[in-house]
Amino acid sequence: MDAAKSFGGQRFMIVSLFLIFFLCVLASINEFRYETLSKFGRCALSNIPQFNDYSSANLSVADSSSSDDEIRILIGILTLPDMYHKRHFLRMIYGSQSPAGARIDVKFVFCNLTKEDQHVLVALEIMRYNDIIIMNCTENMNNGKTYSYFSSLPEMLKGEGQPYPPYHYVMKADDDTFFRLEKLVASLRPLPREDLYYGFVIPCHSMDPFVHYMSGMGYMVSWDLVEWISETDIARNHTEGAEDLVFGSWLRDGRRAKNRYNAKWAMYNYPEPKDPCQHEFWPDTIAVHTVKTPEKWLRALKYFNFTSNLKPSKLYHIP
Repeated sequence: MDAAKSFGGQRFMIVSLFLIFFLCVLASINEFRYETLSKFGRCALSNIPQFNDYSSANLSVADSSSSDDEIRILIGILTLPDMYHKRHFLRMIYGSQSPAGARIDVKFVFCNLTKEDQHVLVALEIMRYNDIIIMNCTENMNNGKTYSYFSSLPEMLKGEGQPYPPYHYVMKADDDTFFRLEKLVASLRPLPREDLYYGFVIPCHSMDPFVHYMSGMGYMVSWDLVEWISETDIARNHTEGAEDLVFGSWLRDGRRAKNRYNAKWAMYNYPEPKDPCQHEFWPDTIAVHTVKTPEKWLRALKYFNFTSNLKPSKLYHIP
């Protein structure tokens, strides 16, 4: 009985040793196969081009490979954090335009977030679209928001590997203004890239850009003036009042913007209701202001045949 037990124990040990040996061999084979497949996979994947996320590729500051002839423009649309639907709509409007020879970044600009839902929803927008600028200020219209926007940009956009200037022109725009980017770029091509002030002269009857100021519907300055605004006490000490009038006073008091361009009447208010700053739509329009309702947007988009580039597809039928 003891001999049988001893033989059984020896047999168990031998089988166990063979099993351990077999598992070691199998593990070695799998390790070899895994390493081989991994190397093969890395080799194969290295030949596949890498694609950036759409938002970062299209809405980030132009990189150092940009052509010197390419016009770089930042359009900052001053709006409010809760205007989610308006931002999504404007993304479609501006994302559908791609004028040749220009890099145009459209950003939505507002002050600090104040609600819990904003912290989540705006963060999701930033993750998806990367097109929002949040400044350290209290939300307002005529109490320094425009100053915060322009004065913050030089520090925000400073960084190694970026072209200089990061943008040739910087615009402040309203969220009820419809810009036709191709026409905007065409109007900028012959203009200077320094000491420039561009827009719709106020009051409406005036055509002299050196007497008054540019309407808040959308005005633009060259990058050197953005840097000046960020440094001068003239702007820092005068931030309250109608923002477009105050902005013009900075340039007047600082004796800046020797180059001025009045885009009237390619920029104007929506045809209705009647006012001194409006007229009917016409083909060379750069911007239409006070487009405040869906019906007005629809009429403008139809007049300018905005969906003419829609490609035919079996996936939809739109007459």
